Amino acid sequence: MNQFQSMGEVFAALRRRAFLIFCVTALGCALSVWLALNQTKIYETTAVVQIEDAQVPDSLAGATAQSEDAARRVRLIEQRLMSRDNLLRIMQEHSLFAADPHMPLNERVSLMRESVRIEEIRSNANAFQAQQEAPSGLLISVTLDDPQKAADLANELMYTVIEQSRSRSAGRARETLTFFEGEAERVSEEINAMEAQIASYKRENAAALPGGLASLRDQLATLQDNLLQLDRDIVALEANSSRQREEVLARQVALMREQKALVQSRIAEIEQTILEAPEVERELSGLERRLDELQEQYGVITRRKAEAEMGQMLEDRQQMDRFEVLETALVPEVPASGSRKKLAMLGGVGSVIAAVGLAFVVELMNPAIRSAVQMERALGMQPVVAIPTIKTRRERRGRGLRLLALVASLAAVGTAAFRLLGDRIPWQMLVEKLLPRAAQP
Repeated sequence: MNQFQSMGEVFAALRRRAFLIFCVTALGCALSVWLALNQTKIYETTAVVQIEDAQVPDSLAGATAQSEDAARRVRLIEQRLMSRDNLLRIMQEHSLFAADPHMPLNERVSLMRESVRIEEIRSNANAFQAQQEAPSGLLISVTLDDPQKAADLANELMYTVIEQSRSRSAGRARETLTFFEGEAERVSEEINAMEAQIASYKRENAAALPGGLASLRDQLATLQDNLLQLDRDIVALEANSSRQREEVLARQVALMREQKALVQSRIAEIEQTILEAPEVERELSGLERRLDELQEQYGVITRRKAEAEMGQMLEDRQQMDRFEVLETALVPEVPASGSRKKLAMLGGVGSVIAAVGLAFVVELMNPAIRSAVQMERALGMQPVVAIPTIKTRRERRGRGLRLLALVASLAAVGTAAFRLLGDRIPWQMLVEKLLPRAAQP
C-alpha cells in the first residue's frame, strides 16, 4: 500500500514517529560526540632531502668515480632505515609505542613502519621513456600522536639518510681504490715472476732459441766435415799400414776413432737440439703471450686505479652527487586526523538522516489506515464520520515521560558538546557583548 501520497501524510508520519526520531538522533549524536572526544589526534610532518648532482662531470671523474644510480641508492638506504633492528633502536630512543608494555615487538615494528613513509621526488618525465630520470629528492613523512616526537623522528631519519649516503659513497670510493691497489700489486708480482721465468727458460734453452739455431747449424756442418776427414784419415792410415809399425798404427787409429765418437756424439746432441727447437719456441711464445696479457692487464688496472684515486679525491672534497637538507620537519600545529567538531557535526547530521529513514521504514512495515483519505483511496468507500483519537491519562503521562527522556538526552548531548568545544569558544568575549558593562565611575 502506498501510504505517502501527499506532504501532509509525510509530516503526519514524522509526527507519529517523533519519539523514535528523537531517540535515534540523540543516541547517534551522543555516540558521535563520544567518538569525537575519544578520537586520537594524529600529527603528520615532512622533511625534505635534496639530491644534488656531481659538481664534476662524470666523463672527467672516470668510470669508477661516476655517480651510483640514485634510485638504487635510495632503495638501499630505505631498506636500511626500515630494517627491524634500526626501527627497534629508534623506538627505544624516542619511547615510541611504549604505552602498552605487553604489545608484541612485531606489532610495534609494524606500527612503526606504517608511521614512516619515504617517497622519491621525480620530475614530470614522459611515461613512454625507456629510462626514467633519477630522483631529485626525498620526502620523509612521519605520522604520530605526538607532534614533537613526529618532528624529531622525521629530522632524525633525514639526517640518517644523509649520513648513510655520505658513508656509503665514501666507503664505496675507498673500497674501489683499495681493490685496484691490491690488484695492481698482485699483477705486478705476477709480471716479475713471469719475467724471471722467461729469463730462466731462455738460459736453459739458449741453444734452441731462434738466435742460436744458426750457430748450431754451422757447428753441425763443421762437425760433419770433421767426421768425413777423420774417416779419410783412418782409411789412409790403414792403407799405409805396411810402412809403419803395428803398435804406432793401432794407437793412431784408436785416437782417431775416439775423436770420431766425440764428433758423432756432438752431432747427435746438435741434431736433438734442432729437433726440440720448435717446442722450445712454442713454450717461449706462450710465456711471452702471458707476459703481454699481464702487462696489458696492469695498464688497465693502473688507469682504473688513477680513476679511483680521482673519485676518492672528489668524494673527500664532497664534489660528487650528495644528499643535502632542503627542509627540516617542523612541529605540526594542526592534527592531520581531522577536526573533532567536524566529526561531531557529521555524526549529528548522519544521525538525523538515519532516524528519519528508520521512521519511514517502520511506517512502511505497519501499513495501517490512519485517515479518511487513506480509507477512501484503499477501499473506494467514503466514511460517514471520522472520530479523532481520544488520549487517556496514562497516555498523556507516557507522553510526558517521553518528553522528559528527550530533554535528558538533549542535556547529555549538550554537556558532551560543551566538553568538546568549551575550550574553543571565547566565553568571556560573548559575556562582554551580551551583558551590559558596569557603570563607569
